[in-house]
Amino acid sequence: MEITNITSPLRFVALFIGLLLLQVLVCNNILLFGVAVPFVYIYFIITLPMNVSLPLLMSLAFSMGFLIDLFGDTLGLNCMASLILSVLKKPIFYAYMHREEKFLAAIPSISSMGWPNYLKFILSLSTIFCLIIFGIELFSFASFGRIILMAASSSLFTIVTLIAADSLFNREPDRS
Repeated sequence: MEITNITSPLRFVALFIGLLLLQVLVCNNILLFGVAVPFVYIYFIITLPMNVSLPLLMSLAFSMGFLIDLFGDTLGLNCMASLILSVLKKPIFYAYMHREEKFLAAIPSISSMGWPNYLKFILSLSTIFCLIIFGIELFSFASFGRIILMAASSSLFTIVTLIAADSLFNREPDRS
């Protein structure tokens, strides 16, 4: 899929709106075993092509985080974590993938990166994201164990939802 293709921007606008609504209406109301929250909206930041400029990526991440905070009443928490995620996306991607020409416009997915690299990529990003969210939300040395527990369990829950989302949105066409 080319970035200049007209369906690509429309796909990302629909993805932005769909993930925003899914996070606000469904995922923000889930607390699995009292410790795990799925952050499915970070799929939008993760799945943007690698050739998107950093200012645009940060603007989109800020917008998504701001809207999640606005509807979730979390006072900039998601906004800050999304901005940090957008800055770390390219360095983490290139830590697992070679800097070859074919990856410059790549859209991070299982099909473009392969299972091991994609799993390491989303594991890194979701863990950092969850550590930021819960580290700031529960900021205290007395809550250190709870922060680690919530970050680890939410990260695993988020990884499962991201793999499901990737499998849903990046299907290979039938070649029969």
